[in-house]
Formats: sequence, structure tokens, C-alpha cells
Amino acid sequence: MEKNLGVRKRTLFIADYCLTPLKVVDQCALLRDNERILAIGGVSAFTRDKDVDIYEFENAYITPGFIDSHIHGAGGFDSSRAVAQAGMFSAMSMTLVQRGVTSFVPTMVPDNRDTMIANLEALGRLCSEFQPGAEPLGIHMEGPFLNRLKAGSMVQNDIKEIDFGLVREFIAAASGKLIKMTFAPELEKSDKLVELLIENHILPSMGHSIADDKSTLRAIDAGARCVTHLFNGMPPLHQRDQSLTSVALTDERVAIELILDGMHLNPRMVDLACRCKPIDKVVGISDAIQAAGLPDGHYTLGATEIVVKNGTSRTTKGILAGTTQLLDRSWRELTSYSHMKDTSAAACVTMNPTATLNLHDRGILQPGKRADFAVFSKETNLPLMTVRRGEIVYNAGPENYLHTESVQEN
Repeated sequence: MEKNLGVRKRTLFIADYCLTPLKVVDQCALLRDNERILAIGGVSAFTRDKDVDIYEFENAYITPGFIDSHIHGAGGFDSSRAVAQAGMFSAMSMTLVQRGVTSFVPTMVPDNRDTMIANLEALGRLCSEFQPGAEPLGIHMEGPFLNRLKAGSMVQNDIKEIDFGLVREFIAAASGKLIKMTFAPELEKSDKLVELLIENHILPSMGHSIADDKSTLRAIDAGARCVTHLFNGMPPLHQRDQSLTSVALTDERVAIELILDGMHLNPRMVDLACRCKPIDKVVGISDAIQAAGLPDGHYTLGATEIVVKNGTSRTTKGILAGTTQLLDRSWRELTSYSHMKDTSAAACVTMNPTATLNLHDRGILQPGKRADFAVFSKETNLPLMTVRRGEIVYNAGPENYLHTESVQEN
């Protein structure tokens, strides 16, 4: 449920340029009217009316608000421990808006049945409540119908064979907030699982898998359209043996997630993926855990103990387990790791996730769309301000802009 924000004055935001992200608009101005973008264009096209608030930034640029469609936690909140940590969900929401993220999909890992059901109920309630920062879009279940050989940091005993009765229990427990599920396409009846998920408006995403090309294509033909963190949790590319990995790179029906922390993927593999796929099929994710935004130390990812050292998160056995890096840094890595320009890189964390999630009211700076955007410093690439539904939800400080308040006539 969203808070009633009421009627507000129009506000004009001025910056050196905007990444819409379809194009670059130099000397840009963006006019917000309540929760929507009213107009965007060159600043010379706008008049400085006395009834309009103005925020004028120097050495800054504007992007759509980032959308993190695969994130396990931040600010101390673990999405797989929502029952015990419900009071910390707002801390995750606020941590994200401080990094330019305006929408996110809390992601949970496998556990025993009762724990998953209770967690879905708790997360579903949290996703329905007003949050002070970034908006939760719904829940991503990363599992439990995966391949144990590609469990990664997950507890192998919590990984299960496909059980349609259990799927229906998950859907009911989440009260309409389950919007994405990762599964292994080689499992028996995975094509029927895809059909059941689509019937319930849930995005089927393939991952944690050793599927060959036939199993993968069967799932895609059934309607699967996404691959969870490409290259991680699946077979490497091979010159003869075909797999989920090779099909994901070459089938244009499928979008791919990429973890952009510099640890999970060699930069050349990021560039390879971005050259193989149409740009609109590349989705940058953080895969961040509860330690994001916090110091090194001991944390959790569901039932797994995580140790964060020098910003890198691993299990006690040394297995990489998510990241601590959020999208404000990750999207810039795309321009250094790959051939992408700023516009394409920005699309991977704004417009592309909305297309994958079938969400069309945000992710682009365009009249009529939601006023979800962030202002960044050109020098540091750090967020200076974040706006969600037309409301300033993060402000790094008044020293970053010139503010002209509107004049209200009596």
C-alpha cells in the first residue's frame, strides 16, 4: 500500500544532462507534476514560473531510478529472514534510495517448507506496506526447484524436486506478491512449472542448473524468458557441449541477468554477454546481501553464515555468496567492462528490468511515466538526490544545488 502523498507543487530539476536512457539530453530540465513526469527537454524550453520549485544542479546528471530485480538484502535486512527481521525492511528500503535505487525485488533462498511459507507471508505483507525509500515490487524465490550440483552458497538439503502442490502453497502464502521464481529447466516437469507460473503472473527464470540445450529450449518454448545471473550457477561455455549458458547467449527470446561486482564475472565475460545479446535483453543486478551498506563482518543469507572481508561476501567454506555492491556502482562497471555507452548501460538497470518484469510505468524519463529518478555527481558518480513517485526521498545536502522556492500568492 502506498502512502497518500497529496497534491504538491510542480518542481523543475535542472542538470548538465539526462540519460533517458534512450538518449542523452544535454542541458536538461525535467518537470515533475505530483507523481508523474510532465515534461523533459533542454532547459531553454522551460520558463521559470514563480509557482514552480526549482532544483538546479551543476556538474550533475539525471537517470531513471534504478530497479534491482535480484537483491537478497541491504542495510542489515535479509529477505530470507523476514519473520525475524521485519522491522529492518525499511532500513533496506532507505539504504537503496541512498544509492539511486527506487524499486527492488527482495529475493529469498531455499529453506525448509515451513520457514519458506512463513517468510513468504511476512515478505508479502512488507511488500504491501508503504516504505520510506525504494519501493518493493514483489518477491523473487531463487529456488527451491534447483539442481543441487549448482547450489552455490545454498543449503543442498533445502533444494527440492518440482512439487506443484508446494508451488501453489507458495503462491497462496505470498498473497499475490510472488512475481519471480528461479528454477532448473532439467528437472522433470519443468515445462509444466513454467506454465503454472505464467498462469499466476510469475516470471519463470532459469538458473542454478546443469541443463543441456534441449532442456533449456523446452523451458523457453513453454514461456521461460529470463536467466538468473548468467555464467554463475551453471556450466561454463564449451565448444561442443551445449547448455543453458550457450542457449541464453544466443536465443533472443531470453533476457539475462549479470552480476557486475567484478568478482563473480571476469570483465571479458561481461563484454562477451553484452555483445551476444540485444542490449534490451541485458539486466544488471546487484545480488546484494544484508551486508550491503554496512561494514565487514559476519552476516547471514538465509540459513547460511556469511563472512564479509574487504567488501567480498563468502560462506565459511569460501564460496562466493552474493555481493555487497549496489547498482550505483555496478552500472558504471558496464561501461568499463564492456563496449556499452552510458545510455545502454543505464538501460540495463532501469528500462530493461521493467520490460522483463512487465512493468511499464517507470524505468524511463518520459512524460506520463512515474517520477522515479536520481541525480548523480559527474565527478564522483555518487547520488546527490533520489526522487520516487515525485517525492524527494534522499537528499545528500543543499550544497549540491541551487534551490528556488515557488512564490505562493495570497
